[in-house]
Amino acid sequence: MATNIGMMDAAYFVGRSEILSWINSTLQLNLSKVEEACSGAVHCQLMDAAHPGVVPMHKVNFDAKSEYDMIQNYKVLQDVFNKLKITKHIEVSKLVKGRPLDNLELMQWMKRYCDSVSGGGHHNYNPMERREACKGGKDAGKKSAPAQSTRGSTAAPKPHSTRRGDLPPAHPTGPPAKIAKPTPTIDISAYDQQITELKLTMDGLEKERDFYFAKLRDIEILCQSSNISNLPVVAAIQKILYAAEEDASVVEEAQALIVNQDKPLNQKRKNIVNVDVDAAASDTLSPKQRVSNASDVHCSGSPLMTY
Repeated sequence: MATNIGMMDAAYFVGRSEILSWINSTLQLNLSKVEEACSGAVHCQLMDAAHPGVVPMHKVNFDAKSEYDMIQNYKVLQDVFNKLKITKHIEVSKLVKGRPLDNLELMQWMKRYCDSVSGGGHHNYNPMERREACKGGKDAGKKSAPAQSTRGSTAAPKPHSTRRGDLPPAHPTGPPAKIAKPTPTIDISAYDQQITELKLTMDGLEKERDFYFAKLRDIEILCQSSNISNLPVVAAIQKILYAAEEDASVVEEAQALIVNQDKPLNQKRKNIVNVDVDAAASDTLSPKQRVSNASDVHCSGSPLMTY
């Protein structure tokens, strides 16, 4: 049984026409393109043909048009794979977009797998009866089918009348008949593709938002630590964290908190440096200058001097 086959396997060299012929003959469908099976319902019924009774056909939706309904079909297919212990990975995000190459590759794998299980034949399988339990399964075989009611019968051409009385009047007296405008058909596949792309973009943005929010939350918890909560730089960081969106001066105010805290420290450093300079200068005085200074203290009447 082939569950994991390499990309160079002969299964991936089977053409589209052979794949379509195999699908239509096995399931009695009328698909004209491989990507018409992008909803996942065809895959589910192929697995049902290979393993009768394993697939819950009442959960399969042959009328799936939206991405949500298609994903539900692929969930059923994935559950069947898990039940049968098949490790084949399904690229759901690519398949639901209807890309021809991605759908062809999965269908080539499906044919290889079904042939290995059943030997290429499903003699006792009734696909139409099995589809009756599915949503839209009864009309699945009628889609994209050519009109067969007029295929066997050919209507005789209507003979042209040569009598003068049968000819239309040259100048009709009544008002001209209004020609009905054809109703425009809306292709919803393009809208479904845009919705899918927008959902993927939204998921990426939500992940990015959660990533940076977690970092900001870690910074907030760190700033609330008792060891550093009183530091000016922590106060500046908190001011930026809790600022409103419209406040453009918050960065300047945060910088001012740090600069104002640095000024007293610089002043203390200057005072310490001045004291050290004065002490060093007194040590370098000559003995004569020191006597002169002592006499000045004696003359000033310092209480430290005794007579």
